[in-house]
Amino acid sequence: MKNKVVTFGEIMLRLATPGYLRFSQAKEFTATFGGGEANVAVSLANYGIPVSFVSRLPENDIAKSCVMDLKKYGVDTSDIVYGGERLGIYFLETGAVARASKVVYDRAHSSIADIEPGMINWEEVFEGANWFHWTGITPALSQGAADVCLEAIKVARKMGVTVSCDLNYRKNLWKYGKKASEVMPALVEGCDVILGNEEDAEMVFGIKPKGFDVTATQGKVEAQAFESVCQQLMDRFSNAKKVIITLRGSINANHNTWGGVLFNGKTLFESPRYDITHIVDRVGGGDSFMGGLIYGLLTYTDDDQKALNFAVAASCLKHTIYGDFNLATVSEVEKLMGGDASGRVSR
Repeated sequence: MKNKVVTFGEIMLRLATPGYLRFSQAKEFTATFGGGEANVAVSLANYGIPVSFVSRLPENDIAKSCVMDLKKYGVDTSDIVYGGERLGIYFLETGAVARASKVVYDRAHSSIADIEPGMINWEEVFEGANWFHWTGITPALSQGAADVCLEAIKVARKMGVTVSCDLNYRKNLWKYGKKASEVMPALVEGCDVILGNEEDAEMVFGIKPKGFDVTATQGKVEAQAFESVCQQLMDRFSNAKKVIITLRGSINANHNTWGGVLFNGKTLFESPRYDITHIVDRVGGGDSFMGGLIYGLLTYTDDDQKALNFAVAASCLKHTIYGDFNLATVSEVEKLMGGDASGRVSR
């Protein structure tokens, strides 16, 4: 069966200050689109994997522009449902050196936040699919979004579709009276592949690395310290076959180290570590990792090390690309995997 991936979540209008301007300095904003699951979908489409992005959008010209943008990159938008009043917005101020980036959300009562079970026919959506991906951002939007996400996971499991999640804890989104720790366990229980970082695991499930203080890394992150996080997640969620932790060492806003580990229940695989010294745009970095990971697991079957290496290299390249979407090609990722980080002109 040919691989087909389905992703489900919110896509937003992104309004970013030009360059490194602060919100108070900006006289204009650069408009693009982005959102966790949509970013993953664009990555996969760019790698040649058939992918459908599922969401709920309003029927207006901004939403039409958004759909046109997704189609431009090869994403199937035919399973999007329409209704509600507005497309969510997020504002981005890009940080520099010791000044962190800032995000301001304007997504209350967006079309997908007002979604309800029964609005999407998941049996039809998953027809011919073999992978479903969601993130912890979606159930943070509203009870309805959380219910629909669980509805999708249950149908996917019934139909034999592999389910993956990126825990993606966003404290500023959980506003509707439920905590992530109350909602997420039932959803993650249905997952075969779990991606997160040390903060996600601690804030959502209270799981910490044993014998390691993540606040004292100073840009240096030891992969072995997170084997205990992987094992604890796998022990808690019985369906999990692979747990992946991204390892970001933040030296400053423009300079990060980047890598990851993958645990399959027996072996802990560690990726090469990249030193990203001049970050162009780190928004969507985790999504580009997930897109690369899904591609790697579907393509390099039975080679977890190569799948992990592809994910990390893909995400490393995303840090050089403006916008939420990773537009790196398979050949560019594989070239970096092979050790060529020279940046020489390709003629």
